[in-house]
Amino acid sequence: MLALRDLQKTLRACGALLVVALALAGCSSQIADLMPADAQAHPKEPGAYLPVHDLPPDRDQATIPPDQRAKIEAELAAARDRQAVAAKDAK
Repeated sequence: MLALRDLQKTLRACGALLVVALALAGCSSQIADLMPADAQAHPKEPGAYLPVHDLPPDRDQATIPPDQRAKIEAELAAARDRQAVAAKDAK
């Protein structure tokens, strides 16, 4: 009976030690501070504002003609309808 109590005390002490060790290990490092070796360093200061008045260059290509746009929209609508029917059949 005495050996069983000693074993229980030892197991409780080992369990408490394990819990404390895990708690301390969780506090020892912050995941956010870890960076991969090939990552670029963040600047100390955030820097200047983005250039909001700089516009992208004009496009060389023309926009999609209305007949092609209507064809694409019809194909997308047909695909959406097919998927809706397939989803309804799957249920």
